[in-house]
Amino acid sequence: MTTFQTFSHQQDQVGESPIWDAEGSCLWWVDIEAHAIHRQSLSQERQSWYLPERVGCIALTADRQVVAAMETSIALLRLKPEGASEGTSNGASVGASVGAYELQNLAHIQHPKPGMRFNDGRCDPSGRMWIGTMVMDMSLADNSGGLYCLDERGLTGPYVSNLYTPNGLAFSPDGKTMYFSDSHPKAQKIWRCSIDLVSGQLGDKSLFVDMTDLPGRPDGAAMDSEGNYWICGNDAGQVHCFDVAGHCITSLTVPFPKPAMCALGGPHLQTLFVTSIVPANKALDTHGQSGQVVCAEVPHRGLPEPVFSRFPATL
Repeated sequence: MTTFQTFSHQQDQVGESPIWDAEGSCLWWVDIEAHAIHRQSLSQERQSWYLPERVGCIALTADRQVVAAMETSIALLRLKPEGASEGTSNGASVGASVGAYELQNLAHIQHPKPGMRFNDGRCDPSGRMWIGTMVMDMSLADNSGGLYCLDERGLTGPYVSNLYTPNGLAFSPDGKTMYFSDSHPKAQKIWRCSIDLVSGQLGDKSLFVDMTDLPGRPDGAAMDSEGNYWICGNDAGQVHCFDVAGHCITSLTVPFPKPAMCALGGPHLQTLFVTSIVPANKALDTHGQSGQVVCAEVPHRGLPEPVFSRFPATL
């Protein structure tokens, strides 16, 4: 039985976008509603940066700067270890330092409707960043979201339309297949499509897994070196692992009902980190660990996280 340990005791409202930084031996992640980016080492040293808008997802660059996809823009953050900035809030928890940053806008987006933001995102092996957009109020059941791409051309797309809550972005070990999901109750599906890393062109999507009758809604995901797809079962307190044929080969129970996204990291890329969300109904948080980041050792090895390298040519 896999036992999860607490990695970060900080209670995030919506913990998302965990990225393992092998060079820094640390985990990066965001708290969307707190406008926060967190970084924590294996020795538990944590630092946070607070931005002007909600942060849907992040990516790292080769020199370990951060690309942040927010509500209306995607920005490059040149982080500073100490001090304050205009983006700093009073939301830092005890024992964590608050960092300053310089912000450079890389792209702006004109959403088709008000009340939208960027959500899940990840870099492909060639260094492009793929990011989904969503209507923030999920109760509206509005599928105006789409899947966009940031590279030398700037921000282009949507390449996939009619998404409620895009999530689950991951790439196969050979870089030829892209996976993504829609975690909204009206969708609850995972798709995959071919991707040409030279041109950035996507093939037609096909259904990978329909999670309608499986525990949880398909949220954030990670890929291991064998091509297995790990995805959080939001509302079910589980992380599922599907093989390349779409068969569930294992389901791990986490100590909170709403796991949000997972990442494989650690010294041997065999530590599964899982972020989480505080449920609206606090009674569901039976262990009192919602909002924390937990981790466990697994027998599967992850893939190094690609960095963002294809900056818009107009910069």
